[in-house]
Amino acid sequence: MIHPVRQRKIRLMMVALALILLAAFVVSVATGYASLSPARLWSTLIGQGTAKERLILFEFRLPRIFIAILAGAGLALSGALLQSVTRNPLADPGILGINAGAGLAVVCYMLYFPADPGSLVFLLPVFAFLGGTMAAVLIYVLSWRRGEGAEPTKLVLVGVGIAAACSGAILTLASSLEREQYDFFAQWMAGKIWGDDQIFVLALLPWLLIGFPVAWAKSRVLNTLSLHEHVSAELGVPLERERILAVLIAVALASASVSVGGGIAFIGLMAPHIARSLVGPRHQILLPAAALIGAILLLVADTIGRVLLDSVGIPAGLVVSVIGAPYFMYLMARK
Repeated sequence: MIHPVRQRKIRLMMVALALILLAAFVVSVATGYASLSPARLWSTLIGQGTAKERLILFEFRLPRIFIAILAGAGLALSGALLQSVTRNPLADPGILGINAGAGLAVVCYMLYFPADPGSLVFLLPVFAFLGGTMAAVLIYVLSWRRGEGAEPTKLVLVGVGIAAACSGAILTLASSLEREQYDFFAQWMAGKIWGDDQIFVLALLPWLLIGFPVAWAKSRVLNTLSLHEHVSAELGVPLERERILAVLIAVALASASVSVGGGIAFIGLMAPHIARSLVGPRHQILLPAAALIGAILLLVADTIGRVLLDSVGIPAGLVVSVIGAPYFMYLMARK
């Protein structure tokens, strides 16, 4: 049982994270190539803005902001699940090669199964999930040892190798794409949030609405999986079944997020660590806290890249990498 003082601190921290996300949302909505003052923003939100302001807000800016929030939350949840299942603090869907597997499936779909944009949006997460699952299975098989299971350290090493192999295959296949398709995929690989329409939000939202409740319902199991295998076995946890389910949820969340949000790394690495330092390791609190932090990180990164650094816009994935790469090296040195 959590001490009442600790419970109060956790509640305050969750409220603070929600307020930070709300503040980032307001700043991101109000700023851009065509900025909106707080008064004009409120007027537009309640339906009193001009036609131009409504077009900018509802057709372009809000969908992209919602994609950043949903994709950031999905990547953070995926990283939290992978770190708990593998008991490896360096686990991340980007580092382990899941994002690269999803990207390989996306480029294969674009190359061999051309379709109209409407169906492309809804099928992209499905193909990305298949590619991410294949990469995860391959990583697990190559990391598995008889009698010991998958070694946490070996998972990262094999994942880096799989990511490199998938990236090489992606570059080879991408050279066969049409100019318009190649430009799109180059932006996708750089981590640019390309979804700027409401249909993209509808394509991503169901994956979060299903994945998060299932992951949160498994919080008690995840608490035991993060311990030593012998402890989990003595508590009666079916290790392999629960691991496979947790990994599938993590792959689904990461694949759907990057399929619409772009090839973004390090969110799944940083957000769970920050959440753990703020609210502790209990997954009942860790998962929603990580989701909030992931949403904040990606929304702020996209806002910086879209507004402050370049009028054309710098991909959010590059902004995140500037922060995430040093953080990854810090964790490598510490762990």
